[in-house]
Amino acid sequence: MHAMTDVAIVGAGAAGLATAYCLSRAGISVRLFEKSHEIAGPWRGRHPQLRLNTHRDLSQLPGMKMPKDAGTFPGRDTLIRYLEDYARKLDVPVEFGVAVTALEKADDGWRLETGCGPVAARHVVIATGREATPFIPDWPGRGDYAGQLIHAADFGDADRYAGKNVLVVGAGNSGSDILNHLSRVDTQSVLISIRQGSVIFPTRLFGVPMQRMAPLLEKLPLRAIDWMLKDTQRMAFGDLTQYGFPAHPEGGASRMAADGVSPAIDDGFIAAVKAGRMRVVPEVGRFREQMVVLADGTRVAPDVVIAATGYRTGLEPLLGHLDVLDSRGVPRIDGAQTLPHAQGLWCIGMRPKMSGYFRAASRNGRAIATAIAADLARRSARKPVAATAAAEAHA
Repeated sequence: MHAMTDVAIVGAGAAGLATAYCLSRAGISVRLFEKSHEIAGPWRGRHPQLRLNTHRDLSQLPGMKMPKDAGTFPGRDTLIRYLEDYARKLDVPVEFGVAVTALEKADDGWRLETGCGPVAARHVVIATGREATPFIPDWPGRGDYAGQLIHAADFGDADRYAGKNVLVVGAGNSGSDILNHLSRVDTQSVLISIRQGSVIFPTRLFGVPMQRMAPLLEKLPLRAIDWMLKDTQRMAFGDLTQYGFPAHPEGGASRMAADGVSPAIDDGFIAAVKAGRMRVVPEVGRFREQMVVLADGTRVAPDVVIAATGYRTGLEPLLGHLDVLDSRGVPRIDGAQTLPHAQGLWCIGMRPKMSGYFRAASRNGRAIATAIAADLARRSARKPVAATAAAEAHA
């Protein structure tokens, strides 16, 4: 086994890079493992029209600003270049193509099984993200469906849907992103199947990017944020229930905190619904060979079904035996939180925040680095005491 490192970070996405930066600045030894062979692998697979929902000023990592030419909401390719530049400037080299396959508690920390052999670390940071694995529900009849069914992660270029009948299942964060792009394409029809309504937030209100207000909103109680989101939706769009949008019983902030479901962001699809170019329909009931049956019995035969049905962490094989995951496979700790039976295990980037993923990664990366530095200082302070006791025992 290699010499013990202070910290092993699993995942070199934005959260892993931010944490590595904060730790290295504190003089803490770090090994950073990334199973893919390049930075920003998941972003490279997303559709080319993708833009962040977060403002440029809230989409940067510690020590490096997002360039102003990125625009108000940075696009996919700009973000990839930013993360590549960030990794190049990092004092910690990324160990590419190294998957971490097992994690066990050890006497003085943790033991990891990796593609480059066993690794010992006093602390482990899991930074693989909450959207690691696309999820499609096991709808009745799905296996017999002969039509095209894809996940939102495989949306691709929006122009490929020109002239087609499209059924988008879900209008949450990823669903609204797809719908915004489809609103600019000359499709034959777009149906939006919604099971539970979500709060819809305008990209801009009176010309002002609304996401800039998120850091202020986060300082308020959840119920106050719920009220403000609901009021903002009503102010921006009016009563959406008349267009078929169901009202969810929980507020947007409360639902995000409880279930990890972020508010939807509108950048054109609500106008398309109001104009009749898109239509809200009930949730999917089942699939048949050539059609989709909705919950009210309506049968539709789209050219393509896009499942905007979310993601899973995929962490069960690595962390499932450690009793740190909830029923959805999401770690019960995030940032500078820890569990008594899993001291030294940290998770980052696992819970959505109103102000966005990047700002949360920066804040939690700093918090984790501070907590680890304090623990290492305590360990160092105990060593002379232990050494003195051992010497006296041999005297």
